[in-house]
Amino acid sequence: MSVRFRMIAAVTAVMALSSPAAQATEAPPRFADGFGLTVTSQPRWVDANRRTFIFSVSTGQVPTPTLLDGQEPGRHAIVVTLPDDYDETTRSYPVQYYLHGHPDRPDAAWNQRVVEKATAGTGLITVQPNGSGRGWYSNWVNPGAAGPQNWETFHLEQVIPFVDANLRTKAAKADRAIVGHSMGGFGALHYAEHRPDLFGYAGSFSGGLDLRNSEMRAAITTTLVNPASGTPTVNADAVFGPPVWPFDGVWNAQSPAHHVASLRGMGVALYTGNGGDLTVNPIQAVLENRARETALVTAANLRAQNIPFHFSDYGDGSGWAPGCTGKHADEECVQADMNHFVGLFTRHA
Repeated sequence: MSVRFRMIAAVTAVMALSSPAAQATEAPPRFADGFGLTVTSQPRWVDANRRTFIFSVSTGQVPTPTLLDGQEPGRHAIVVTLPDDYDETTRSYPVQYYLHGHPDRPDAAWNQRVVEKATAGTGLITVQPNGSGRGWYSNWVNPGAAGPQNWETFHLEQVIPFVDANLRTKAAKADRAIVGHSMGGFGALHYAEHRPDLFGYAGSFSGGLDLRNSEMRAAITTTLVNPASGTPTVNADAVFGPPVWPFDGVWNAQSPAHHVASLRGMGVALYTGNGGDLTVNPIQAVLENRARETALVTAANLRAQNIPFHFSDYGDGSGWAPGCTGKHADEECVQADMNHFVGLFTRHA
């Protein structure tokens, strides 16, 4: 082999090793079982950028979740987006938990886009756990034939310490945030109120926060009996019990809008539009308009408790972000929400 040929071959090899495709072959972190979770598939990168990976676990707290298309029985997908420099340092990072909405999923492409754009260059880990199409981030009171549906226990007592044990996270309250969209916005404030010892910041993007609201009760019970939320369906009283007085004590007790006192000392941020033009995508417009009403109740109760908070009430979205129309599942609106929330949290973490 000539010297010239050897030099060309060496240069080609170096270029191949530095290409995105070659970099993507480097393995993401491996996870060990623990805290009641069994790893059923090890992390794999979702694309050649090597920032986001997905893996799955099983848990006795929710052994048989209802399934959306493509989801596997007994397996819970968890998606993690790492900081750009995670593999280049040995330092630990703050972490945020992002809870998806209904009937969304943690591995939806739009959730990855929103998270990666908002966290680029921030030094922040984001974890998106499975919450089912209708899990409602709660321990169900009447799961019936569905079996245990202890989503709150799964996420707070298993996933969080499991992530801290397997990734280089800063495990202090001040360095942990929780945020979510729609059903996940409910879940984020619900979890923060139940476990203020875990979170330094909490945020809701268009969350349904008022469980005393009759429209919210109707919306939630509809998700339980609708096959589009996952199969099999469950009874309308499965999560919070009967939604009518005098049997609605759980609904009242679990309403984030009415139990804000435990958020004192935590950073709190609410984001909502008003639905914008009702003649365009009217279902998403109405959903956002009604979610806004629950945010207004929450804001009023935070003020009554003298708890500081941030509230982006951005109407039709025209002044919030390019392309945002103030509707419920508008990616441009949610992207702007996440950009702002990440900025708030990382300034304090």
